[in-house]
Amino acid sequence: MDENLHSPQRRLIELRIEHADLDDLIDRNGPDGRNGPGDDLVLRRLKKRRLLLRDQIARLESQLEPPEPA
Repeated sequence: MDENLHSPQRRLIELRIEHADLDDLIDRNGPDGRNGPGDDLVLRRLKKRRLLLRDQIARLESQLEPPEPA
């Protein structure tokens, strides 16, 4: 059971959820968001974090997927 808590597949799911949460937060706080104009510094930090998550997701997916035959 403990191995499932730390599996790469579970980590991938957690990263995807966090990425989706950041997407929503950025949309709500952007210039056209529901919460009015957002703070530029906060938005830049959120977007930077989202990019880092995307890179982590891509790296983990490439590790989990078997290489394609030539």
